[in-house]
Amino acid sequence: MKKIVVLALSVAGLALAGTKSYSFILYQPALLGSTALEPGEYQVSVVDDKAVIRNGRIRGEAAVKVESTDRKYDITTVRFDNGDGKMHIQEIHVGGTKTKLVFNE
Repeated sequence: MKKIVVLALSVAGLALAGTKSYSFILYQPALLGSTALEPGEYQVSVVDDKAVIRNGRIRGEAAVKVESTDRKYDITTVRFDNGDGKMHIQEIHVGGTKTKLVFNE
């Protein structure tokens, strides 16, 4: 029985090892897909082509494309689209990396 538990934990650890997680702060309300996000600090985990956003009580998912750029971002920034009067997250540029998360709504 103990071997099964150890094996299950090892497999879970390997699955999480492939997950990338980043932090960002929103200073204004915004939408990510259909999820309404209030100002605050969030964690975004990327698994395959899905981004999972978490902030304690809030959880949302959205399709995402991870891209590499030529230069390293100095700080984490969030780009918005305001086409319909609501702020929609378009991209997150991850500070200290060459990574940007592009959201496909």
